[in-house]
Amino acid sequence: MKTKLFLIGIALAITTMSFAAGSISGTVGDNSTGNSISGAEVKLYNMSIIVSTLKTDNIGAFEFKELDPGVYSIRVNYSGYVEYYEKNIILAENQHHRMTVFLDLTLLAAEEKEMVDYSVSYVKTKADGGRVQSPSCEGNSGYVYSSYDVDDSYIEHNTESYDFIQENNFKKSIDDPLSTFSIDVDRASYANVRRFINSSTMPYKDAVRIEEMINYFDYDYENPKGEHPFATHLELGDCPWNSKNKLLMIGIQGESIAEESIPPCNLVFLIDVSGSMDYDNKLPLLKKSFRILVDKLRPEDKVSIVVYAGAAGCVLPSTSGKDKNKILAALDKLSAGGSTAGGEGIELAYKIAVENFIEDGNNRVILASDGDFNVGASSDGEMERLIESKRDQGVYLTILGFGMGNYKDSKMEKLSNKGNGNYAYIDNIMESNKIFGQELWGTLYTIAKDVKIQIEFNPGKVKEYRLIGYENRMLNKEDFNDDKKDAGEIGSGHTVTAIYELVMADGESGSSNVDPLNYQTSQIVNSDDIMTLKIRYKKPGQETSRLISSKVTVKDLVKKDNSSNFLLAVSVAEYGMLLRDSEFKGSASYDHVLLWAKKAKGEDEYGYITEFISLVEKTKLLAKL
Repeated sequence: MKTKLFLIGIALAITTMSFAAGSISGTVGDNSTGNSISGAEVKLYNMSIIVSTLKTDNIGAFEFKELDPGVYSIRVNYSGYVEYYEKNIILAENQHHRMTVFLDLTLLAAEEKEMVDYSVSYVKTKADGGRVQSPSCEGNSGYVYSSYDVDDSYIEHNTESYDFIQENNFKKSIDDPLSTFSIDVDRASYANVRRFINSSTMPYKDAVRIEEMINYFDYDYENPKGEHPFATHLELGDCPWNSKNKLLMIGIQGESIAEESIPPCNLVFLIDVSGSMDYDNKLPLLKKSFRILVDKLRPEDKVSIVVYAGAAGCVLPSTSGKDKNKILAALDKLSAGGSTAGGEGIELAYKIAVENFIEDGNNRVILASDGDFNVGASSDGEMERLIESKRDQGVYLTILGFGMGNYKDSKMEKLSNKGNGNYAYIDNIMESNKIFGQELWGTLYTIAKDVKIQIEFNPGKVKEYRLIGYENRMLNKEDFNDDKKDAGEIGSGHTVTAIYELVMADGESGSSNVDPLNYQTSQIVNSDDIMTLKIRYKKPGQETSRLISSKVTVKDLVKKDNSSNFLLAVSVAEYGMLLRDSEFKGSASYDHVLLWAKKAKGEDEYGYITEFISLVEKTKLLAKL
């Protein structure tokens, strides 16, 4: 009888439990025209059970309201169109999920897609399957490009690749006081992680680069005032996952250059149109993304477009930014098919960039791809050497990643680092707008290059230290003063943030089991300094670095209350450590990540922190499944 009463009590508790209601809403449109579709049937499922069915209204909109937390699926049908199905939509308490659905016509979906006549400059294909590559965009207009060697192996296998990350360990200040690394403003990892989570899948550990997660967000640091193009911000606070330790945050704020002061741009769009790009989240999204960039171009800017699949060719010669319709028309004609001659495309793009080089201008190749270079001169070593040589000639490289399934993150990050450029992943149109709308000139215009940081910790104040992230940006101590050593770049208005976990001099050591040395001893100099911070950088076009050096005391670092910058950066770092299942995560928890992120939220003009909070809530649910 007691058991029955107990079970009845549980049942009553469940039925009377109240959740904060959420919603799933969106719009439905035609993928080829962009026009809204009214009267489309939208079905909502929970655990394969239909929850509700709606029809889209006269503007193609729908909304399911008053939904409990859970995992949902959506099916969208309309006569003459291919059914749309999205599963594993995780809805947390009081969460409002927004989606945009584009339907393909059934006839179009059934047709075999082939490369078509671009009616613009391209590579001439010989009858025997060989290729004749024009040296530039001029003089080969009207050639038809066709590709019959379609490589569809990407359809059946997940071949995504990520470089192995060996997390930084704690180092003893008495033995190894110098920490040296190259700054990093890449943000690809955060958007890629978001793609995994929004697909209800935990990301691969090595897809999580914590420094890129942290640097996805802009921080409210003070602007530079002196002779240098950036200012530094330092802050010390408690470590939430290890109460015995402290966290040191280093923030760098780049100078914001007014748009009218940005030199003219010579941009070469290098676009992957191979068969692996034939998905809505690849080439179609890529084209929409570049439309945002084209809209921002000025008359003094110029754009060329190079594409590559089974061969590489130029589809648009260098064109003024005022001729937006001409640029957009060339973009609109692109379609996907064929294998991937990535190396050949990069060679041609750089050739065209050099031919149209603007002295004292912003010369850059923008490569957009899923990174699957699998045919032609695509050796990583060959491409890296080419990119390095053109970097030294003043042509930089930006890489944009798209898609999933065969995404080659490791290759794309490596190439962007060699090209004095930046690397971003675009998983949706809002990310496109962030990169090319709100942050365009930070993405495209470099204010300082080869930026390196070196910290000398005072062992009298700091017993041990560990840099969180930046594993593939670590430098030897000798590299700091070597002006030939490549390092990272800062764009106009960019912020860079790094976090160290510190074991203070009175803290408990626990990282090293190395025996003491027999033939030498170290003597600690009595000083109030906690560290010396040094930064080296070069101005664009210069090859001699400039040095910023300052000694820092604990008083310089401690705040009465930690800033919103500190709370946000630390919460993102903690989130990254949880995703990586870091051996150093200690008592880290998603609840604490949410607590500090919510404290840091503030006005949140663009909603990025709000989205981060939602992402953490989804991850918390996934981690329990």
